[in-house]
Amino acid sequence: QVQLVESGGGLVQPGGSLRLSCAASGLTFSVYTMGWFRQAPGKERDFVAAIRWNGGSTYTADSVKGRFTISRDNAKNTVYLQMNSLKPEDTAVYYCAKHKYRYVSTSSRTGDYDYWGQGTQVTVSS
Repeated sequence: QVQLVESGGGLVQPGGSLRLSCAASGLTFSVYTMGWFRQAPGKERDFVAAIRWNGGSTYTADSVKGRFTISRDNAKNTVYLQMNSLKPEDTAVYYCAKHKYRYVSTSSRTGDYDYWGQGTQVTVSS
């Protein structure tokens, strides 16, 4: 049974930082590309960042480029999202997701991911 569990969300002031973690179990983590997505109230789920199965490449949405960094530790079965210079518009529930297929490159399409975590709330407000 694949499980993805996010943590690290919370309330932060504009300009602050948070580091999200996603712990994976029930799968061979090191062969799957992983992604982060977010969903604000009343909006669609949007791509944030993805990292190739071996960590060799990343892909980041333009809206967060230069502020957010995705990384992974295959020994710990964990993917991270470091978020700096946070803005109120970054407020959303953040989800990690596993790509459907092994050994593929990064993707921004939600339909390419088959397992999702329960999400962690990030609120950026003064």
